[in-house]
Amino acid sequence: MEIWKVMFNKRNCRLMTGIPLLFALLFALCSLKKEDDNLEQGDYVFKYPSYFGNRINTVPDNPTTKQGVYLGRRLFYEVRLSANNSMSCGSCHMQSKAFTDGRKLSDGVDGSHTDRNTMALVNLLWNRKFFWDARSGSLEEQAGFPMVNPHEMGQSLAVSVRKLQSTTYYPALFRVVFGDEKITSERIVKALAQFERSLISADSKYDGYLNHTVQLTDAEMRGMVLFNTTPNPARSIRGANCSHCHGGPKNYLELFHNNGLDKVYEDAGIGAFTGLEADQGRFKVPTLRNIALTAPYMHDGRFATLEEVVEHYSEHVQHSGALSAFLQNASNDQGKIAVNLKPQEKKDLIAFLNTLTDSTFVTNLQFSNPFIKH
Repeated sequence: MEIWKVMFNKRNCRLMTGIPLLFALLFALCSLKKEDDNLEQGDYVFKYPSYFGNRINTVPDNPTTKQGVYLGRRLFYEVRLSANNSMSCGSCHMQSKAFTDGRKLSDGVDGSHTDRNTMALVNLLWNRKFFWDARSGSLEEQAGFPMVNPHEMGQSLAVSVRKLQSTTYYPALFRVVFGDEKITSERIVKALAQFERSLISADSKYDGYLNHTVQLTDAEMRGMVLFNTTPNPARSIRGANCSHCHGGPKNYLELFHNNGLDKVYEDAGIGAFTGLEADQGRFKVPTLRNIALTAPYMHDGRFATLEEVVEHYSEHVQHSGALSAFLQNASNDQGKIAVNLKPQEKKDLIAFLNTLTDSTFVTNLQFSNPFIKH
């Protein structure tokens, strides 16, 4: 890299006029922005706590590299990937909101709304299914859907390829990442996937507690116990019944459940693909990491606050044949079918949920829009 710094600084670029075609790439690299002069290369090392586990999800033909993450970050915020050059992936996945957008349904380039609430992009390295209905099995596959959807970014990948290929910036950068200047739809989604895998959140107050460096308040501790306890009124054990679906240090399990929002679903979720009665209203269980930042909640954004979410699970779960087994007959009161948390228990539970906020994640410049000066 030190040799490259000498050869490719802006001053030396002026001396390269008339160089042979063999050095065309070197000349092209001079057009990169100054911040690219020190572009790091090599394998990207994922940094996360040991309690997250190593069952990560990567693909053999798309190894994560420093230069690949660098390119992916730029493409994530690149408006040329939308039909009217007004939107990027970052338009619906805002870093300040843990890569959601704060809306029930997102706006697309055609002025219409998406069918479902925007999911948070966090700790995707451990995910194996994507979207609310689990229709995608990899980040590479997932990345293409919103770009071509007419109600989201609304542009074919072929057009995106032509737009990027016509720039002076991207061909040289694609060469650094993939070995030559050819831009393809496959390479675009691969770079995006590499960046998205780097979006790791593991520095919340809860992580401090797990690392024995932070003490939770009494309310937060009570909330954590409720969160991790299944109610058993016969033994006078009170719980909020959360950990079946959101347990473990990542607060994410690869699960898909009907969580009792309705008796009859307009949006059948996974049931729309399988046609099975047991899959009606069955959706991906999202991570609770940074949950306080990702309102509104549920696949349709129906709940505006965490208080409303807790109220739902406490008193308003709708029972049907498709309801998750984890929610059936769960109650703190003998003979009842609702969890029925007390007012103070609800407050304690929310206090714990707030400990899952990672302020460093939403301010990390490595994840920020590179086209905006910070």
